[in-house]
Amino acid sequence: MTAAEAAAARGRAVWSETAILGAALASVAFHVWLIFSGLEPALVTRPAHLALAIPFVFFFAPSGRPTGWKSWVAGGIGILACLYVIWNREALVDQYGSLRGPLQYAVAVFLLLLVLEMARRSVEPYMPSFAALLLLYGAFGQYLPGSWGHAGIPLADYLGTLTIAEGGIWGDLTGISAELVAPFLILGAFVAVGEAGRGFMSLSTQLAGRYRAGTAKIEVLASALYGTISGSASANVAGTGSFTIPAMIRAGYPRSFAAAVEAVASTGGQIMPPVMGAGVFLMAELIRVPYAELMVVATLPAVLFFATAWFGVDLFAVRLGLVGKQKEDLPGWPTVARTLPFFIVPFAIMTAALALTPFTAAFAAATATVVGALMLLVDSSGTIDFARWASRCREAALRAAQQIAFVASIIICAGIITGVLNATGLGVKLTSAIVTLSGGELWAALLWSAIACILLGMELPTTAAYIICISVAGPALEKLGLPALQAHLFVFWYALLCTITPPVCGNVFIAAGIAGAPWLQVAFTAIRLGIGLFIVPVGFIANPSLLELGSSPLLALAATVKVGAGLWLISYAAIRTAEPLVRRAAAVLAGAALILLLGF
Repeated sequence: MTAAEAAAARGRAVWSETAILGAALASVAFHVWLIFSGLEPALVTRPAHLALAIPFVFFFAPSGRPTGWKSWVAGGIGILACLYVIWNREALVDQYGSLRGPLQYAVAVFLLLLVLEMARRSVEPYMPSFAALLLLYGAFGQYLPGSWGHAGIPLADYLGTLTIAEGGIWGDLTGISAELVAPFLILGAFVAVGEAGRGFMSLSTQLAGRYRAGTAKIEVLASALYGTISGSASANVAGTGSFTIPAMIRAGYPRSFAAAVEAVASTGGQIMPPVMGAGVFLMAELIRVPYAELMVVATLPAVLFFATAWFGVDLFAVRLGLVGKQKEDLPGWPTVARTLPFFIVPFAIMTAALALTPFTAAFAAATATVVGALMLLVDSSGTIDFARWASRCREAALRAAQQIAFVASIIICAGIITGVLNATGLGVKLTSAIVTLSGGELWAALLWSAIACILLGMELPTTAAYIICISVAGPALEKLGLPALQAHLFVFWYALLCTITPPVCGNVFIAAGIAGAPWLQVAFTAIRLGIGLFIVPVGFIANPSLLELGSSPLLALAATVKVGAGLWLISYAAIRTAEPLVRRAAAVLAGAALILLLGF
């Protein structure tokens, strides 16, 4: 390479880095401004949300390298289409979701194709393929014979409802993504780039390291704490697994066991308050429950999940002869005291703002983000470094913008799915089918819903599987008498199963890759360790008090102890395979009786 070529390459690299940083700062600034701006028109904020996500899907590859010219053209036209909706908002509102003229038809078709392509690039093709099939159903379903067809929708109204009205891609789901999910993603990014990770790892090591299989139990606690930052199972695996899995292997743990511990513990990141997965933000809005209240409701089930993972690790420790760390290998409480504030202070402020003030969840997240950003100035030794602070803020902005774009790609595509279900009445027909198949029995309907969640989760991220499944199964479960909160939590938990259940189990693949272990062996070990993911939802259906920590704390704690004892017995039977079959069967029956009978 000549000197001129090298200079040109450096210039392109600088331009690319500047463009990425500019797009990231624009995205973060817009979503923070949205928190404080008051009520803004949906046909302004939601198209802007999509427009700011486009660069991180079409212009810049995940590695940060620029993409090809076709992607730039598609992304550029997509941004222009979003700007068209924003600029013509007042006129579009007066059209009541009906397209007029060739330009609007072109904008509508392109926006739908753009959203499908964003989802394809961000997740597996299954979700956009499913959305595309539903779009075809909406356009041609009137030609289907029997009750599964629909009466037909004029094309102008059908496409308009999805693209120029507050339905489809500009519906409530997109609003939640822009106004509620994005602020928490920004918070998580600004906390994660500092020394918060060192804080929760030192605390986890100090608390759990001395016990049997201490290194594995450190991972269980660390993932529970990391989940409060990330709210993402895959990010949890990649974030903590890169050093906990090698640590377990160096300590003599079997590779498949080390990977399975990571895969299971990281799954809990999406159910661990205060920052749970994006699906929980959607849940809060869909059932009109304040996010602070939902955090309280979700706490005991999350504790039970991690307790079950702890039980499983301990049972494996006895079976494999795994010991704890020596006292000299623990970090010590002085180290914990120096590093923990970087993790605990922002979330304490956020939790206090949620619990003690009338402000919104987004405002609480913004307040905690400001504190977290200021804390990036210092390290655990108290040294202030402005250059390091600028670098950390840059990294946080990039991480936040990329995560916002990823979640937006999923949620906006899900908006197409729910939009077609509502416009055509297909959602009502599917709900009726579930009720009919279940024979009017709630537990049968729960079984069908669980199967549907598992099947959808094989090809979809948790949030997408939850949205689609709750759109169909939620009304059926509520029709059979299940409260909305229990129905949504049940579906959400079963949507999580895709992270550890073959054949498509994202967490298992990531953890197995880090450990260099056979993924199928990891998956079967993970299922035994993570058996709580299958059982806890059944537990809070049979014991509703488990979800009533805020209103009936004593009953909630009693239900937790009862369900926890049942989970230990079932874990014992699943893991201690050398025990006599009769003893294991008796443990399963006793555990099931504890969970299902004499519900609180």
